[in-house]
Formats: sequence, structure tokens, C-alpha cells
Amino acid sequence: METVATTDIRIERHARQLSKQLKLLRERLFPPNSSKTLRTFSSGEAAQLIGVSDGYLRQLSLDGKGPTPRLTSNGRRSYTLSQINELRQHMASIKPKDALSYMPHRRLGERLQTIAVTNFKGGSAKTTTALYLAQYLALQGYRVLTIDLDPQASLSALLGVQPEFDLEEGDTLYGAIRYDDAKRRPLSDIIRKTYFDGLDLVPGNLELMEFEHETPGALHDRRGGTDTLFFKRVGLAIAEVEQDYDIVIIDCPPQLGYLTLGAVCAATSLLITIHPQMVDVASMSQFLLMTSDLLSVVRKAGGDLTHDFVKYVVTRHEPFDAPQSQIVALLRNLFGTDVLTATILKSTSIADAGLTKQTLYEIEKGQVRKSTYDRALESVNAANAEVLSSIHRAWGRS
Repeated sequence: METVATTDIRIERHARQLSKQLKLLRERLFPPNSSKTLRTFSSGEAAQLIGVSDGYLRQLSLDGKGPTPRLTSNGRRSYTLSQINELRQHMASIKPKDALSYMPHRRLGERLQTIAVTNFKGGSAKTTTALYLAQYLALQGYRVLTIDLDPQASLSALLGVQPEFDLEEGDTLYGAIRYDDAKRRPLSDIIRKTYFDGLDLVPGNLELMEFEHETPGALHDRRGGTDTLFFKRVGLAIAEVEQDYDIVIIDCPPQLGYLTLGAVCAATSLLITIHPQMVDVASMSQFLLMTSDLLSVVRKAGGDLTHDFVKYVVTRHEPFDAPQSQIVALLRNLFGTDVLTATILKSTSIADAGLTKQTLYEIEKGQVRKSTYDRALESVNAANAEVLSSIHRAWGRS
């Protein structure tokens, strides 16, 4: 008689089977010694990112100034993102009056901007929003740190880190915020450079759940004292490396746990993603009520809940869908300018790029249909530019 496996054993077997298959697939697509790389940018794209003309870049190259571009077989020039950042430094050095436009790093007196991207409803494109914003800011010349606080670690995978295979114990933010003093690590030891120049990563994996499990006991035992309560630990870890970055983007878990509350307290600003479907908006209503109740408790316990801005981002938007248009209009009527003017469109281009763990900023234009690519990229850029404008206002820049 065949023994029926209990559910825990069956699920464990499925997990091991899937993990083994994913590892085989990864080894076939990405050999052990390979790593994710970023495409080069045409001279026209590079000139646009830097803020100069293509002709000016051509002349710099002819004069032997700045990094040497790559030449294609037909003589066209292209630059890596690292070279683009070298050119920014060169332009800032020869035009010091315009240095800020070429090298927009935060200045003395401008505090580190930490943006928590959050929503506990699945399918709201939270991770995609965080990734596109981080890459956009890096392309503009900012020094960006991304923190993957989601145990599912989708952001890490998209940035070239496979959570199951590439991380050891303590390689996530948990390593820097855990209650065990002997095992805690400096955040600088955990941060990883990515293939995207100017964009660093604190990866995530299932280890992050340990913080959720240990915090109730730490609160009960009053471990760590009032200065290191759970809601202050994320912010204290980030403060260790704040001199190295202009902006931090935190991809929060899809639930209101201790990690999310810690991220919200560490943040200077919040982005809340919304998928404009009635069931998602109803869920968000509950999310906001629960968040308000929990944050009021944290505030009374000493948490810092002053944020430079709180913005709602409409994602996966289908502008010709009448019910969605009604929901977007409702949100704008209720929340006014707290809703970004630009919406991020639902697009096959974004989905197709995601199949190869890439974004529209990474793929070659010819990989997807031009009309859908241009339309999707325009919506993403417009939303990200609005967020950047809010950051500039927080810094007091015009």
C-alpha cells in the first residue's frame, strides 16, 4: 500500500525539484563563470544622457579627450555606462560653473534620500517600479543603492544575483540589522556592485524572514535598548554608508511586517504603487488603514515618520480601459497631487524584456517592436522624472 505524503513533505519535494531545475536552467543560460552585463549606448544616447551634443562628443573623441569609445565595423561610436560617467566627470571639471548639471550628486546640506516602495497587494508592480526608478536615477548620474527587503528577492534576481545560489549567511540586510551582536556585519561588507555602473545592491533572500521571527522575542526581552528598537535598525544600517550615495531605493516586502515598518521609518519618502482595478484599490484601502494604525504606534514609541513626500504611482495602466480611467480619476480627485501625473503603462515591451531579466533601459531597441517600446519607455521615464523632481524639491534645488 502506497504511503500518502503529508503536505509538508510534498511541498518540500516540489521545492527541491523546482530549485534543482532552476539551477540547471541557470547554468545553461548563464554558465558558472558568466555574469550579467549591460549593453553599450550609442553616441547619441550618451550625448543625451550627459547633456551635450553628439557632435561635441565626436570632437572630444577626435581630440583624444575622455574615454575612448568602442567603434563598430561601420565606424559608429558607443560608450559603456562607466565611460558615460567618466565623461560626466570630465565635463564637470572643464565647466565648473555647470558641474551640478553634469555631476548631480547631492551637496553639503542635502540629506540622503531614502525611498521605500511599498504595497502589500501582489501584482502592483512594486519591484518593477523600484528597479526602473533605480536604473533611471543611475543613468542620470546619481549614486544609487538598492535594498531588496523582500524575501522572495525578485529585485536581486533582476540585478543579476540568484538568491538561492549566490548568497551565504548574512549576505542580506538581515546581516546588518540582526539582534545577535556577535554575528552582525557592517552594511558596507554586504553591499555588492552590480553590472549597472552607479547602482549598488543589498540583496535579499529567505534569510530576511529571520528578522520577522526574532523581533517579537527581542521586544519581549528588551534586547538592544531603545536606540536599537526594530523600527530604527534599518535606518541605522543605512546611515553607516550614507556618505557613498545620493539616493537609496528600498523594495519592501508585500506585507506589513517589522521589515516594512523599519523601511518606512528609515525612508525620507514613500512610493505606493497602485494597480487601477477595483479589487486592488479596495485592498489598498485596507493597507492604508492598517499602515496608519501601526505607524501611529511606532511614532508614539519614537519612530521618525516625517517624510519629504508620499506619492502614489499608478502601474500597469491601460488608459483606454474605461473602468481603469474611472479609478484613476477617483484617485486623483481624492489624493490630488499626491498621485503622480504620469502613469506607468501596461506593456508587452516591459513584459518581454522581463522574460530575460532585463528592463527597457537594458535591451537593444530592436529586441521589441519600436512603437510599443517608445510608448512604454516614455511612460516610465515620465513617472521617474516626477519622482526625481520631488527629490530635487526636497533638496531645495530648482
